[in-house]
Amino acid sequence: MSDLGSIGGDVEDAINRVRVPAYVIDRHGIIRWLNPAARKLVGDVRGRQLTSVVAPEESRRAQEIFTRNLFGPASGSDNQGVVIDAQGERVSVEVSAVPLSSGGRVVGVFGQVMEVHDDDPVPLSHPSLTPRQNEVLRLLERGHSTEQIAGELHLSIETVRNHVRHLLRALNVHSRLEAVAIGRREHLLTN
Repeated sequence: MSDLGSIGGDVEDAINRVRVPAYVIDRHGIIRWLNPAARKLVGDVRGRQLTSVVAPEESRRAQEIFTRNLFGPASGSDNQGVVIDAQGERVSVEVSAVPLSSGGRVVGVFGQVMEVHDDDPVPLSHPSLTPRQNEVLRLLERGHSTEQIAGELHLSIETVRNHVRHLLRALNVHSRLEAVAIGRREHLLTN
């Protein structure tokens, strides 16, 4: 930051004026600051939990990513997800976030958001599936094995098997392949 300080610029003012949504979330997961572009995207959600702006099926994953950004590498992370915009619509986004430090300790997370514009519809959430089961269905679509899903979601293999069993029952199908086919037909999956 010494290079920025030496030129005498007001970084916060500049971040406020850029058209890329930017935010700061404190170490407790509370949204503390949004630039105008971020407020335009999700509304004025300052003082709310970060999970309040993500799609319901994304909330656990968002919390896990946030925690990794707090305690993980200083390089932060880049992730994709679905947020609920100011009009209540689902929007696919890419988020780049890094730990925010003060006096040598992490006090929160700073990030920027890019809306993903593609021709694929934003996946819906099936009313009979839990948010975690929706996550498992999306990973099944990508061809993940039970072990890979367990690793990605930080769950035991048996817990993943239970989620798969319950989602098959909820979709009234007998195989993972049928579940993925139903998910695609009902626009629960993007492919």
